Amino acid sequence: MLKKRYRLNKNKDFDRVFKQGASAYAPSLGLKAAANNSADARFAVLVSKKISKKAVARNKLKRQIRNILRAEYVQKIKGYDVVIVCLPPIANKKFEEIKA
Repeated sequence: MLKKRYRLNKNKDFDRVFKQGASAYAPSLGLKAAANNSADARFAVLVSKKISKKAVARNKLKRQIRNILRAEYVQKIKGYDVVIVCLPPIANKKFEEIKA
């Protein structure tokens, strides 16, 4: 689990990232990022019901992505709010494929 200071959780912050942030998309993941005034980066993971109707599957995917973020990216990225948007092709991928 990400520490509280690394989590993006307020609606106004999400709105700011989606309105002002730059975006990049791959076939299975999307990324929106906007600069913040903090020394730390904050992250959020969005998984819609288009991925899976089952909450268990959506939560598992969120946990996997947060684990990757915590292990590899939290210390490397500074000063950004990042929202990761999962797209439907990610539902068929295993953890190692997502990590790559």
